[in-house]
Amino acid sequence: MENKQRFALALHGGAGTITRASLTLQMDQEYRLALHQALEIGHAILEKGGSALAAVEATVVSLEDCPLFNAGRGSVFNKRGTHEMDAAIMDGKTLGAGAITGVRNVRNPIKLASEVMRHSDHVLLCQQGAEEFARNQGIAFEPDDYFFTQQRYDQWQALRDSDVYMLDHSLAKEKKFGTVGAVAVDLEGNLAAATSTGGMTNKNFNRIGDTPIIGAGTYANNRTCAVSCTGHGEFFMRSVVAYDISCLMEYKGLSLTQASDLVVMDKLKKLGGEGGLIAVDAQGNVALPFNSEGMYRGSWVAGQEPVVAIYQD
Repeated sequence: MENKQRFALALHGGAGTITRASLTLQMDQEYRLALHQALEIGHAILEKGGSALAAVEATVVSLEDCPLFNAGRGSVFNKRGTHEMDAAIMDGKTLGAGAITGVRNVRNPIKLASEVMRHSDHVLLCQQGAEEFARNQGIAFEPDDYFFTQQRYDQWQALRDSDVYMLDHSLAKEKKFGTVGAVAVDLEGNLAAATSTGGMTNKNFNRIGDTPIIGAGTYANNRTCAVSCTGHGEFFMRSVVAYDISCLMEYKGLSLTQASDLVVMDKLKKLGGEGGLIAVDAQGNVALPFNSEGMYRGSWVAGQEPVVAIYQD
């Protein structure tokens, strides 16, 4: 039994200044329910012998469809008052990857990233080119009002005439990095990672963060780990966070937990980078480190109970 491959899934819904005082009891319960539902979707796929790729994509679709999270339906407004979404997915078995950035009106950006990986010769497509590819692949589009949420609009209204951008929270001093993501290992021992985001409120149009950058916000390699990040993207790009964890495991022999903690709690923090990540290795070990006050997160390892958490404790 010790040699039996175990599957595992982890997800996140953003990190930052998330405290008990900042959420009402009702909101706390709504976030936990949404995280549980997404976990159940991915877990069901893995339990039936489905692939890690299928599991992470379906898990992220669930989070994109939930207006609580800054991805897909709940995406924030940019400086022009529109939505520009990014997503990426990676297959740890083949190192195949697909990513899209700056797309508008795509219902599920992670599905489009998956199409790029499977049905194009490219890794990263942007804006109109990505949207044209989406239409050719039969990807669903939605009108602007599908993506509208009053909270996101109010956030943008408070900043729209300034050069300030806000990290997905109603108070500038309270930062929440609203990216969603999932990582998994399946019964075949294959790893996968997927990440999706609407970016930052009042961001410059066409700004690109770490989410669609393979090796920065998203990475998977069967030899090491699968990683999905959430945080201030500029710092994650400069630090090549996701790939750095893989490198520490492959070349330095660090464990998943050691590598993840070193990057998030030491290297990233020293640069002033706030946020966190989720990671899983081929043995089904899970790491969910973050250096902010909270991170919407959850994990489900085969044979164990699902775990969902928001705050530091």
